[in-house]
Amino acid sequence: MSKIINAFKDGKAFIPFITCGDPDIETTEKVVREAVKNGADLIELGIPFSDPTAEGPVIQEANLRALTGGVKPKDIFEMVKRLRKDIDIPMVFMTYANVVFSKGAKEFISTCEEIGIDGLILPDLPYEEKEEFLDICKEHDVDLISFVAPTSEDRIAMIAKESKGFLYIVSSLGVTGTRSEITTDLDSIVKLVRQNTDTPCAIGFGISTPEQAKKMAQISDGAIVGSAIIKLLKQYGRDAAPYVGEYVKQMKDAVSA
Repeated sequence: MSKIINAFKDGKAFIPFITCGDPDIETTEKVVREAVKNGADLIELGIPFSDPTAEGPVIQEANLRALTGGVKPKDIFEMVKRLRKDIDIPMVFMTYANVVFSKGAKEFISTCEEIGIDGLILPDLPYEEKEEFLDICKEHDVDLISFVAPTSEDRIAMIAKESKGFLYIVSSLGVTGTRSEITTDLDSIVKLVRQNTDTPCAIGFGISTPEQAKKMAQISDGAIVGSAIIKLLKQYGRDAAPYVGEYVKQMKDAVSA
């Protein structure tokens, strides 16, 4: 049974994305704790990669800062172990296929199970090629989370039917980053998703304000925010945790309204 469903059981979910190791792993741990304390329902932890193709400049720079600072996957695994001593909300990793391959898919995914990671998001993994990870994920109770994008069109129903954990709906074409306006016909996408699965769906890419988060949560089961949080980390560095906590509270209040 997927533990990710717990993020959606009490209403609309707010899901913050945090790049691990930006500016250092100690700050990441503090930020996660503040996010949980202020109402985050699920934490998406980014494992830095040198070529994060789905990301806009804000998160690309965060990846670079983290890698320059020397963070390694093993440091992130150890951090998750510490967090799991007292934090029980779902947590997922977002990274790229090469990061998983470099450790070995079986070893990486079994480590996820061992440390308490509930899901895996690989934005560069085409839906048609997910089988090489899917069986290992099933074996270790790690949900392989799928994307639905505005370009998915006639594949949306198929992706929805096979979805695990939650379905990540991409709000806009292009890479991550804050947007002043989201114009995609998300209502139609969510309607088609709901016709084909009971798996919760959350909308990400481009969301930064409480107003946007509220609107996305009215359409779907939750909102995912990354770039706006990473901007706070860039601005406040090692002192960012309380500022992120305050932002998470605003966003959680908005999606719950």
